[in-house]
Amino acid sequence: MKIRNLCYLATLIVSLHACIKDPPVNPEADIETFSIDKKYLTADVFIDQANRKIFLNLTPDAFKSGVAPVITTSAGATVLPASGDSLHLDSTTVKEYVVTSASGNKKIYTIQLGGMGIWAWDFETWGLQDKDKYQYVIEHGSSLFWSSGNPGIALSGVKKDPMEYPLRASAEAYHGKYAAELVTRKGTALSALIGIKLFAGSLFTGVFDPQNALAAPLKATQFGEPYSGKPLRLVGYYKYQPGDQYQDKAGNIIAGMKDSCSLYAVLFKGTTRLDATNIHTSDRILATAGIPDGGPRAAWTRFDIPFKTVQPYTGTEKMMMAIVASSSKDGDTYKGAIGSRLVLDSLEVVK
Repeated sequence: MKIRNLCYLATLIVSLHACIKDPPVNPEADIETFSIDKKYLTADVFIDQANRKIFLNLTPDAFKSGVAPVITTSAGATVLPASGDSLHLDSTTVKEYVVTSASGNKKIYTIQLGGMGIWAWDFETWGLQDKDKYQYVIEHGSSLFWSSGNPGIALSGVKKDPMEYPLRASAEAYHGKYAAELVTRKGTALSALIGIKLFAGSLFTGVFDPQNALAAPLKATQFGEPYSGKPLRLVGYYKYQPGDQYQDKAGNIIAGMKDSCSLYAVLFKGTTRLDATNIHTSDRILATAGIPDGGPRAAWTRFDIPFKTVQPYTGTEKMMMAIVASSSKDGDTYKGAIGSRLVLDSLEVVK
């Protein structure tokens, strides 16, 4: 009897083992964090998961000595160069990180370097995003400096065509061949489900975080790039034509209300970017400049606006500068007029 029971138990164990399947191997191959000692940074590291880019703004010392990023990846994935390996950025070699998932999938992340550079732009060179077909500004050989709401709007089901997005290049330039064109456009069927009836055209220094684009859109716009010194004036040229009918967030037409554009700069201390929830209210703000009147301008109009000091600073601190333009001043709360159009060219921060 005991032998029979033992045989039965053994058979049951074998049967149960056969029914238990090995857990699936993780196919994810993401770099989740990329950490560098803050003393080597002039702006916080930003990982663009959609385009597999890692944006770095480093101090001169970091270029001389190199840095040793601490990297975390998806569970079970490996990365080369490995976490903690020294990264030297004093050459023109493209720096890439190859991530291999536990299941063997691979992703390649490219390092994008920024810097304090030249604060003058003519918007002559534009790139085209491969997957969603929106345009983005390339200035001084880098795609890091300027961003827009285009990456978020790509998630809303908009047609994959550069002219369907609120920011694009325009041949109607003040200087050179191209200018930046910002247009307020109607929302999509998908965006309407979450209460977004229009998208204002936007252009800003900083990065866009698509992970927050629908859940917390005001936090998705991460404003600011590293800046040194004391700015004197914000200068440039613009044209603006408001759309015919101003609407509130619910899409109701407000009779007699006219749309207006906005264009402003904010200098603030620290290395962490501000966003649309605190760009006007943060206690880190040092100085501001902005056009006082965002009304219609049929012809190219020059602006030359002095910076106003908000709190004392020396110009030697770690600081960031945000420049923000929108075809609808209240576009961050999804109010404005569909068809409002702002064209911007020859922009400069004068020291």
